[in-house]
Amino acid sequence: MHAMNDLSIHPQDGKQDEAVAQPALSRSMVRRAIFASVLGNGLEWFDFLIYGYFSKIIAQVFFPGDNAFVSIALTLATFAIGFFVRPLGGILLGLYADRVGRRRALSLLIVSMAASTLLMGLTPSYATIGIAAPLLVVLARLLQGLSVGGQFATASAMLVEYAPPGKKMFYGSFNMSSQAFALLLSSGVGWLLTTQLSHAQLVSWGWRLPFLMGSLAGPMGFYIRHRVAESPEFEALRGHDGDAAPRQSLREFFRANSDAVICAMGVIIVGAATNYVWHSYLSLYVERQLHLPLSSALLGAFVSGALNLFLFPVSGKLADRYGPYRCFYPVVIAWVICAYPLFHFVITQPTPLHLFIAQMIATVFLAAMSGAHPGMLATLFPVRNRSTGVALSYNIAVTLFGGLAPLTITWLTHLSGSSLTPAFYLIFAGLLSLAMVFFTKSGREPGVSSASADVC
Repeated sequence: MHAMNDLSIHPQDGKQDEAVAQPALSRSMVRRAIFASVLGNGLEWFDFLIYGYFSKIIAQVFFPGDNAFVSIALTLATFAIGFFVRPLGGILLGLYADRVGRRRALSLLIVSMAASTLLMGLTPSYATIGIAAPLLVVLARLLQGLSVGGQFATASAMLVEYAPPGKKMFYGSFNMSSQAFALLLSSGVGWLLTTQLSHAQLVSWGWRLPFLMGSLAGPMGFYIRHRVAESPEFEALRGHDGDAAPRQSLREFFRANSDAVICAMGVIIVGAATNYVWHSYLSLYVERQLHLPLSSALLGAFVSGALNLFLFPVSGKLADRYGPYRCFYPVVIAWVICAYPLFHFVITQPTPLHLFIAQMIATVFLAAMSGAHPGMLATLFPVRNRSTGVALSYNIAVTLFGGLAPLTITWLTHLSGSSLTPAFYLIFAGLLSLAMVFFTKSGREPGVSSASADVC
């Protein structure tokens, strides 16, 4: 966003980012890079989302106990563990991607995620191996968190750096479409299993099938490593004489990019909260609070994923045309206003139809808010530390307001007894996002960015 500031602080970086001729790429290579980034990212998010859908069953298998609330809380705490390590994974893998390239980083991330998901699917139950079972689950979640910590940032950087001028938000939106693909696939598989298998079959072996499916993402990592070219902007930064880009310390990074980090976190918070409340937490909410079958939530999530495959690119195109921040403010304000009435509509008459209608409305808002997120975050940072900047800001925001959302809302609902707790959570997240973006220079003056100039 504030590339003029970056040019003044790192004049050589700016020259490299703007002046060095980028290598010509064929259309087939561009399509291959987009396809690999989107499919690889989608399969990673499938692995991550499926844990939330089967959290109640995982609680029975790995965290048995007499108190159902404690059992669920332990399962959701394990879900949150994957998010706690995401900032660390984001920093380490972001630095790696900014040093050796987006392609090699994406390859490593996908293979690591596939291995951790396979571990999750093959771990015996608590009844079989005792305390070792939940410990292995925690280990799998830690590995998943480290892997996914760098995924969004590296895939976003790859897509935006392949984008021609004026289409960075649109190209970046494919990263969000990959998450919609993951939602579509994970909810579809979850709905199929919950409707076709008995509860005993789900607990015994059915829940493991999605994790074993997710581990098949591993070969995609090798495909990216050997069949996809490095992004042209990173190649321009690296130059033709060296194998790695110039090093930069975290202190130098924060000195140059602290304003952009705050703005990027603000951009992400409301979308992360909305995504995890309406998708990951909803599967638990409809059973415990609304007393509706899990299949009702999964059907709505499946349709939401299908819609967002197309709505996210539309949102990216609109951001390219009108400017991402001109779209961001009115959409978030409208969502803050609508969040409470939407939950009230479902709670007063908790029927599958009302739930489905509310999910569709939330889907449209989520797409409008989040379609341009990858492009917005990527253009906030210069090429030399783009993956680090996006990974750090994105993962901190998602950890605090996405990964902790199910556990936080479950705890607050347990204390207050109010079924409207998720609505108040979303309102708070929206107001915080607006404040963090507005009170940063990057959010108030997006027009000063050369990256933004390319977009609009």
